[in-house]
Amino acid sequence: MSAPTPHIDAKPGDIASTVIMAGDPLRAKFMAETYLENIRQVNQVRGMLGFTGTYKGKEVTVMGHGMGIPSIGIYTYELYHFYDVQTIIRVGSLGAYHKDLKLGDLVLAMGACTDSNYGAQYELPGTFAPIADFGLLRKAVDACEHFGYDYMVGNVMSSDVFYSDHPQGDKWLKMGVLGVEMEASALYMNASRAGRKALVICTVSDHVFTGEVTTSEQRRTTFTRMMEVALTLL
Repeated sequence: MSAPTPHIDAKPGDIASTVIMAGDPLRAKFMAETYLENIRQVNQVRGMLGFTGTYKGKEVTVMGHGMGIPSIGIYTYELYHFYDVQTIIRVGSLGAYHKDLKLGDLVLAMGACTDSNYGAQYELPGTFAPIADFGLLRKAVDACEHFGYDYMVGNVMSSDVFYSDHPQGDKWLKMGVLGVEMEASALYMNASRAGRKALVICTVSDHVFTGEVTTSEQRRTTFTRMMEVALTLL
């Protein structure tokens, strides 16, 4: 297969070597329009908007990836393998487990646990531990320190289930997992298999145990700190 793909109609050369991705394509649109110059739309298939432009003279693509491991698995696989993308940074939302995390805090996902069966495709003789690229992680920590943003670094849980019949957050918390999202593990697995780089930066959008929550509009247009950190990694 070559570009365009069944899910991305960008032509070869339309997508930068670094792609910043958000689950919500409207968040990607907001980010492109807020931070990038010379933007052009490069994808619209299934409404998964993608834009390429420049940030401080460096080319970058900002694109949606949808919700859940199957969706991000498809888009990031195609970007790595058919568009020669070298680095993917996810900027997403996270439900906090850790008691010290507050709404708006950043979480840098050093590793990603999961209840998904995504990794079974590799037929490994054990359990694979999906982790971030250390160089990107270190730069993201430096950026958070520079900006003075509240953040934590650690493990996240990439769940296949949003509305769980048997919530398991307390068990993951006992293992030091900071919070739950739905995509990091697949991104990290795809990056590892492709020999490329990846990092997940999340903003705490709600707290699983306190019941605090943000609105969809807040998640789309006010979670700018993680975007600013991601842009420093170009």
